[in-house]
Amino acid sequence: MRDGTINTMKKTVLVLHGPNLNLLGAREPAIYGRDTLESINARLRTLGEELGVAVEARQSNHEGALLDALHQTGAAGGAAAVVLNAGALTHTSYALRDAIAAIAAPVIEVHLSNTQAREAWRHHSVIAAVCAGSIAGFGALSYALGLRAAAQLINEQASS
Repeated sequence: MRDGTINTMKKTVLVLHGPNLNLLGAREPAIYGRDTLESINARLRTLGEELGVAVEARQSNHEGALLDALHQTGAAGGAAAVVLNAGALTHTSYALRDAIAAIAAPVIEVHLSNTQAREAWRHHSVIAAVCAGSIAGFGALSYALGLRAAAQLINEQASS
């Protein structure tokens, strides 16, 4: 994880990467692609500048750290939206589901692979029902689409 601070000068989108995503580029490239986490984050920061939002990217292999990041988002001065790739926790973590439900910021669920085309246990997301939407199957583009959706939701909230 980075230093844990959130940039409050612009509206911030927190990009949370869950377990094993630190291994991107090397881990099962036929499924997850060859992009590294660092290259994805760099492209998201550039896209965020174009969209007028700050991007704060964090990764953790620990469920509790992801929960803490979501709780911080719910606190005053926290991120305005979240793009979340919870990895396998998508399918198992009711604690993560409850943390998402507890915050006002919209959460966009993203996945690099098409989870519906994979093992049966990956077909159900326990977090989808409390997320603003889900994007899967587009590789690293899933993150960019999620960031675009988050920025749009932030703009809609600001204008209402």
